[in-house]
Amino acid sequence: MRTSIATVSLSGSLTEKLTAASRAGFDGVEIFENDLLASPLTPEEIRARCADLGLSIDLYQPMRDIEAVPADEFTRNLRRARHKFELMRRLGADTVLVCSSVHPLAVDDDALAAYHLRQLADIAQEFGIRVAYEALAWGRHVSTYDHAWRIVEAADHPALGTCLDSFHILSRGSDPKDLEGIADIPGEKIFFLQLADAPLLAMDVLQWSRHYRCFPGQGGFDVAGLVRHVLHTGYDGPLSLEVFNDVFRQAEAGPTAVDALRSLLVLQETLGVTTPPAPVVPTGVAFAELVTPDAEPVSAVLGALGFARTARHRSKPVDLWQQGEARVLVNTSGAARRDGTGLAAIGLESPDPTAAARRAEALLAPVLPRRRALEDAPLDAVAAPDGTELFFCATERNELPNWRADFTDVEHEARTPGVHGIDHLALTQPWHHFDEATLFHRSVLGLHAQESVDVADPYGLMRSRAVTNADGSVRIALSVGAAPTDDTVHAQHIALATDDVVAAARRFRDAGGRLLPIPANYYDDLAARYAFADGELETYRELGILYDRDAHGEFRHCYTVTVGRVFFELVQRDGYRGYGAQNAPVRLAAQHAGRPLR
Repeated sequence: MRTSIATVSLSGSLTEKLTAASRAGFDGVEIFENDLLASPLTPEEIRARCADLGLSIDLYQPMRDIEAVPADEFTRNLRRARHKFELMRRLGADTVLVCSSVHPLAVDDDALAAYHLRQLADIAQEFGIRVAYEALAWGRHVSTYDHAWRIVEAADHPALGTCLDSFHILSRGSDPKDLEGIADIPGEKIFFLQLADAPLLAMDVLQWSRHYRCFPGQGGFDVAGLVRHVLHTGYDGPLSLEVFNDVFRQAEAGPTAVDALRSLLVLQETLGVTTPPAPVVPTGVAFAELVTPDAEPVSAVLGALGFARTARHRSKPVDLWQQGEARVLVNTSGAARRDGTGLAAIGLESPDPTAAARRAEALLAPVLPRRRALEDAPLDAVAAPDGTELFFCATERNELPNWRADFTDVEHEARTPGVHGIDHLALTQPWHHFDEATLFHRSVLGLHAQESVDVADPYGLMRSRAVTNADGSVRIALSVGAAPTDDTVHAQHIALATDDVVAAARRFRDAGGRLLPIPANYYDDLAARYAFADGELETYRELGILYDRDAHGEFRHCYTVTVGRVFFELVQRDGYRGYGAQNAPVRLAAQHAGRPLR
């Protein structure tokens, strides 16, 4: 199907928005009136610019407060409409969006509304324009799609149809049965379909609409279910995104447009309209790669945690540190970050790395070029929205070349592992990439997204959402900090799985490692909430171990101090399915109170 996006969904000037939409791969755009009014280009120049970019102008919007108003007001509306229709003719747009009236003088009279819309359609027809009437969820008298359709049907004009908008329909909490009425609308009378998702919030619907819409698949609405009903009518117009979102308005237009188109590609896959390569769900974490300008601090932490340097890359300054099935690469190449140690890449074990890369590329993930020697394993890699590199790695059981063959073993002292694997990885997202990251990991990697969690931070709220595979062998916790500029404490971290967190924490401390100190008040509260065996709570207090439990089991965990922008977590998970969100505010406050090592 053709795809379109409203210019209001993107940031920047109208020219920048059009360029971003074209580069992302959209077929058309909706021109939002404010964008045109603020543009120095004439309507003819905008029309030519769209043609040069391969974009059709699918809709001009909006015209407001047209129908069911006093006679003198309606006369002024018709005069205004003629001016707009002439502008649209110059622009090359043939469909205009008319929103249901919110005018304070509008009356509850469907017959009058139909009469006014018919007169408007008469004038529109003279200009070769169609009128798409849409019910705003907060419309003064018309606020539902079926009510808007009854008025259009009563007006009975060939140049008048309806516009269906997923936000205005689904934000009213429509029962799935309520959507069945869409089937009563002839497909040729649905002049336009606008799509937006949204998180499920309890708030005024106007504010919800103006600030919190997002792309399909990023919120809680059943957008696919609604579109399925619309397609059954025979609607053959574009799938168009109209998203009002404070974050999108401030983020760079190019990446936002790519994220927007990805959401429509996934939606069409869900509907069976297209068949991109199937998801190849990762089966494990092959490695986590740290880049650093100085290997000594992070190597000291890894050594204290019980890791050993077991191998070195044949041609690059990359060391492999391993303990059990937990593998950490330490990269000191010239590309290492200047702001200290950071988590730059994740190796994901895949049953079919090539197919996983094809899926990623089909869903617009940037494929990363990789410098490698002829004998190096041909690893496919893509970039996640936050810039983290994701490598699709063959497992040891595959016959494909394995990344481990690129490393030469080095002599090391055998140790009894206290860590047996990577429990999860936590990635702090740039403030404008959180929703994009969730959709990316769900759609590109085939991971399941859990519910979003808000965590209290000393300087605001931190949002977090985990994505996992079915058996929990891949867990990635995505979070966004309390403030756009706060990227020092909200660092990435690697959570290491252990069967005995007390023993692991003691070994780390005794080896010279520094554990994050936890305030005594936390343990006083813990004593009030839970009953512990004699001496158990004192041990937790001594080592800075935090505790939580859910319906499935218990969770014990502690943290190292931060090195650069990375810290480690020791995790003992006994049936527990969460990530210790109950304890996150204490951890964040403790990290704010300390200074990260550089």
